Amino acid sequence: MDAVAGIAERIWQIQSRIAQLAPPVRVTVGSSSATGSAGEFAAVLAATGTTGTAGTAAVASGADRLNANGVPVDLVGYGNGRIPSEALSTISGTSAQLWTPAARSFEALRSAAAADGVTIGITDSYRTYESQVDVAARKGLYSQGGLAATPGTSMHGWGMALDLRLDSTAQAWMRAHGEDYGFVEDVAREPWHWGYHPTT
Repeated sequence: MDAVAGIAERIWQIQSRIAQLAPPVRVTVGSSSATGSAGEFAAVLAATGTTGTAGTAAVASGADRLNANGVPVDLVGYGNGRIPSEALSTISGTSAQLWTPAARSFEALRSAAAADGVTIGITDSYRTYESQVDVAARKGLYSQGGLAATPGTSMHGWGMALDLRLDSTAQAWMRAHGEDYGFVEDVAREPWHWGYHPTT
């Protein structure tokens, strides 16, 4: 049984690597809400290479690919903030990078928001260890009243968090729909910080 699990894991790793090498996918949801017709979601799911159920907005979950700490199993070997660029995916139309399922899900989220007339910008995504040290030096550690995680512990360092540029309309939209795409406002005092917490 362990051999079968090992083979399945290796196949998943190969498929994940192929997906990373493919050009970014632009996902468009044709309706003005986070849900769409079965045909729309089938197209989105097929385009992103993920599985899911039409009628829900969980486009690119990947929850089954996370360890107990919520870290992608295919990235954990690199270390927090040490992930090579080629192991991450760029969010289309930006230079921001995330873990592949998070990047694809955010693209779908952003398209749904745009269909509702809402613009969501990105101010930060994956952070190297060195950039985490810089942020901590400039903004102070969260545990001491600042706004930075201890370097090496930030979910930005796993490609699992975004800092977003949100006006009040976009913030309200994210609070209403972000979780449908796996994005949760998960750091107190930081309404711009949205972590990727997919569900199966």
